[in-house]
Amino acid sequence: MTDISPDPITPSVNTQLIRLRTLILLRWWAIAGQASALLAADRIYKLDLEIGLCFLVIGVSVASNLVASFVFSETKRLSEQDALLVVLFDMLQLGLLLYLTGGMHNPFSILIVGPVTVSASALSGRATLFLGVVAIIIVTLLMQFYLPLRTEDGFILQVPDIFRFGNWVAIVIAVVFLGVYSRRIVQEIRAMSDALQATQMALAREQKLTDLGGVVAAAAHELGTPLATIKLTSAELAEELADRPDLREDALLIRAQADRCRDILRSMGRAGKDDLHLRRAPLTALVEEAAEPHIGRGKDIRFDHGGKADPMTQPTVLRRPEIIHGLRNLVQNAVDFACTTVSVETRWTKDHITLRIMDDGRGFPPDMIGRIGEPFIRRRAPAPDSRRPGYEGMGLGLFIAKTLLERSGANLTFANGADTVGALVEVSWPRAVLEVSDIPSLGENRPISG
Repeated sequence: MTDISPDPITPSVNTQLIRLRTLILLRWWAIAGQASALLAADRIYKLDLEIGLCFLVIGVSVASNLVASFVFSETKRLSEQDALLVVLFDMLQLGLLLYLTGGMHNPFSILIVGPVTVSASALSGRATLFLGVVAIIIVTLLMQFYLPLRTEDGFILQVPDIFRFGNWVAIVIAVVFLGVYSRRIVQEIRAMSDALQATQMALAREQKLTDLGGVVAAAAHELGTPLATIKLTSAELAEELADRPDLREDALLIRAQADRCRDILRSMGRAGKDDLHLRRAPLTALVEEAAEPHIGRGKDIRFDHGGKADPMTQPTVLRRPEIIHGLRNLVQNAVDFACTTVSVETRWTKDHITLRIMDDGRGFPPDMIGRIGEPFIRRRAPAPDSRRPGYEGMGLGLFIAKTLLERSGANLTFANGADTVGALVEVSWPRAVLEVSDIPSLGENRPISG
């Protein structure tokens, strides 16, 4: 339990990122804002602007929007390259508009940060870096090249050079900080989304296995009677055909095959846990069932149930797939990194149920204990683990286990033990949340619908 980076799962890459309609709507808002600002500057503040050129620049955006609206369908999604070109066009259009309206003396120059933020939220890191560099180049050029803002009396409006330089520094910092900040937040959201999707897939898989077990149990139950009839009839035929050795061998073969079918169904039926009789189980049986797939993996798994508690008071719980899968992941992680032994302790009181899973491995890295259970934690070891070559860890597995168990009402604690104990995971539930006391009537058997 020392390496807690995730299993090598590659999130699906969606090459069709943004709807074109979304960018078109955003551009209409930008066009409306730009036109309103120009009209206010011309009509209210009486600024002497190159109003014709300014509206020509805005008109290019209007034309591109109209073409995109009529040529492409509303449901069209842009590839990353197409989205990058659209955002780059908007940035250059804004830069040209700022050139015509005072450059860095224009307070609206801060809007150059907008396209970079959009890119950080929707595009790749390379595209965001490219747009960030372009934005910095644009504001740097606007420091020297621009048409000054003039009043109708010919007075030039400009801010002191120190404020203009400060505005440039602020925009550069905003481009870098907001780009990195937005990118980081989006990566966290996407990682959590991928991890939650993996959790849902794991839970669905466990539920399907449980449902399949129910089908097997039902088949074993329903086929038991006809197989017994075949066995009895073939035995009677074998006795009556004592003087016909060839036919008697056929009757005995039928009986042997019926016994074989019975044994197969019995072995398969052990996995059938969704029978109405077995939807609930003692807590210790549930824990041992969760650990069962890892018992034969070369490590000694020791169970300690109840301690000094009265076995008769042990709670009966529902066999919920999320609990089984969550505990199974924790046991798997312990077995993966234990040296020789994994201990599973189960305790219960009147109010609480507690489960502790301990191994004799190296334990969790102390600097990572506070982050265990987050998806896609990466910690690259200096050398591969000789016990598990090529394995990068169980960060995603622990996240799935933590998510599923917390959904059942559990509280998880990760820590390092003392002496011979390496890593320790404690799972506790309020007893009232996990225990079931009322046993409903079984009801009639019904066909299983897929």
